[in-house]
Amino acid sequence: MSPDFEKGGGLLPAVIQDSLTGKVLMLGYMNAEALKQTEETGKVTFFSRSKDRLWVKGETSGNFLMVKSIAEDCDKDTILVKAEPQGPTCHTGADTCFDEANSNPITFLNHLRDIIEDRKNNPSDESYTASLFKKGINKVAQKVGEEAVEVVIEAKDDNEDLFLNESADLLYHLMVLLAHKGYSLDDVVKVLEGRHKK
Repeated sequence: MSPDFEKGGGLLPAVIQDSLTGKVLMLGYMNAEALKQTEETGKVTFFSRSKDRLWVKGETSGNFLMVKSIAEDCDKDTILVKAEPQGPTCHTGADTCFDEANSNPITFLNHLRDIIEDRKNNPSDESYTASLFKKGINKVAQKVGEEAVEVVIEAKDDNEDLFLNESADLLYHLMVLLAHKGYSLDDVVKVLEGRHKK
């Protein structure tokens, strides 16, 4: 990365985006020193124009923004930081500085996918997920089949709790099966998108 700080008179806008939900959390400004400190500490650091100094987001509140990735735009005059917020981002207590809720239940699936991949690559004896990978593809596929049957059975009744729990079990085991085969839900979504375009 080689942002052009001279283009912005020493300061460039830094867009902070939640790495999990994709929501824009805030906009700040960085100089070269702020960017360097952000990279070194893993905590988003800005140059405060009002205080005329470096400012670590969360230094007072404890609501740090933990860096996941940093990129620059095509013109090298804007920085994009994907981060994990450690609490509300705005000083008002709102999730974002644009007063938007920073939530999307579907994005939890990305977090679950990462956990499943971690259990696959770093197995432990205490992990149910790791034990499934250890038992092999046939056992994982069998579990998907069993859970699918249970979803069908519960769909015929009116017990919302049981139906939703069995649906969650099915989705989880399907994600494990996909990971076992080297895929993820992203690959399934691409197929659905392709069908939608036809």
